[in-house]
Amino acid sequence: MTEDIIDPDLPIIDPHHHLWDLRPLLGAFPEPRHDFLEALVGAAYYNFDTLLTDTQSGHNVIGTVFMECGAFYDASRGDDLKTVGEVEFVNGVAAQGASGLYGDFRPCAAIVGHADLTLGACVGAVLDALAAASPRFVGIRHAAAWDADPQVLGPPFHAPQALYLDARFREGFAELAKRGLTFDAWLLEPQLGDLVDLARAFPEQTIVLDHCGTPLNIAGYRGTLHENFDRWRRSIHALAEYPNVVVKLGGLAMAFCGMPEDGPAKGHGSEYLAALWRPYVETCIEAFGVDRAMFESNYPVDRWGATYPVLWNAFKRLASGASADEKRKLFAGTAARIYRIEQVLT
Repeated sequence: MTEDIIDPDLPIIDPHHHLWDLRPLLGAFPEPRHDFLEALVGAAYYNFDTLLTDTQSGHNVIGTVFMECGAFYDASRGDDLKTVGEVEFVNGVAAQGASGLYGDFRPCAAIVGHADLTLGACVGAVLDALAAASPRFVGIRHAAAWDADPQVLGPPFHAPQALYLDARFREGFAELAKRGLTFDAWLLEPQLGDLVDLARAFPEQTIVLDHCGTPLNIAGYRGTLHENFDRWRRSIHALAEYPNVVVKLGGLAMAFCGMPEDGPAKGHGSEYLAALWRPYVETCIEAFGVDRAMFESNYPVDRWGATYPVLWNAFKRLASGASADEKRKLFAGTAARIYRIEQVLT
């Protein structure tokens, strides 16, 4: 699917993408593969070159934020510290972009890594090691996605049930604010009450909700988006009551969300995708406002539903009624402020 680029001069900071090499791992997963993994077969090796091809395919992407994904952990370190390897790897990619060889584009201008917060207060040493690995390190993500039906997520994505309510996790979570670090939260729509409780307990901690809270249209949830929409909307409004919570507008093209249901890469256009996503995106913007909302690609995971140019065209259709200042915030300004990369905009 190819389309003319809408508003090609609008600056974009893509606040959520991954880099990885999944090729050695794909054979370890049982057949038939979970839809999430099937969508990634064509993106099993997603490196700087493929990121550059996608981000420079017509839209004015001026910078990005890398999101942890278990890539290139350092096997020479112990289990607690091996995640430092991912930040070191991504910092090299960022340095490659910062060389200016690729123009003004600044990939991985901010890096969100991973640390196991269930280590409790001891995780402080891991956070300090991550910070030492790159001046671009700004926060962590510790996913809590869980469902009683193992077919929803498939291996190896299940976190422990009610992770964000766990006392040991919260002891580690308290270490983030001491260091001014952000926290990205990935959990599923039925779990959003856990994040409401976490946001209430830690009002000084910046929390970024990934993927509009991940409404589900997979496995036993298939066909239930409509009946669960009101529950999702109540949770979004409950989260928005806490000024420390920010939302990412995207991720809806993931296989988990099933918008569209058919994938991967079936060639849907941006007009069709915008219509699917509109109730979720408009609800999030209404609840959080443009100062606490940002569009994200979630690439290459969202390749399930859209090419990179079509994905951002869909977002621009959804924001067509916004003012110029509101668009600036939704597409770049909020991400720059939350992840402390305002220099990318100058």
